Amino acid sequence: MAKIQLRPHTLLCPVPAVMVSCGTEEDRQNVITIAWAGTVCSDPPMLSIAVRPLRYSYQMIADTGEFVVNIPSKNLTKALDYCGAVSGRDVDKFDQCGLTPIPASQLRYAPLIAECPLNLECKVEQELLLGSHALFLARIVAVHADEEVLDGKQAIDQQRLQPVAYSGGNYFELGSFLGRHGFSLQGE
Repeated sequence: MAKIQLRPHTLLCPVPAVMVSCGTEEDRQNVITIAWAGTVCSDPPMLSIAVRPLRYSYQMIADTGEFVVNIPSKNLTKALDYCGAVSGRDVDKFDQCGLTPIPASQLRYAPLIAECPLNLECKVEQELLLGSHALFLARIVAVHADEEVLDGKQAIDQQRLQPVAYSGGNYFELGSFLGRHGFSLQGE
């Protein structure tokens, strides 16, 4: 099969679509939709998010050094899209989307989003200016999960969580379970 070379582009897909909440000392809060988020380290648990410095949330995160990555279920896709399509400079996204900010356990300014079944409280350890985006590398300092998305072993059940994936400007729900890490080695 022939390969066609394309121009360099951000075609890694799919990626998680998450709602990042942040706040300020003046009690302003915002939600920004981020599709450029990922795990970067397991010990200590760390993740990254990429935010354009032009965005309203960028300065909140840069100033406070904290944010919450909220994992929405597919039933929150409309709010997820809205929070990425309008600016918090112009509207209160919590109010417009019917979202409830609740205090984090380890952070001072960034709230959790109550309607999201999984919330990761994060403290920024490093910021890298890369070009169009700034990359925040952050330590996960607390995790909150709705009981309904946990299995009997206190682990996240992805089928119950129903996270949203993003690819090429489109949102998708994840498909069927294919196997657990190491399944290819079973029966050897």
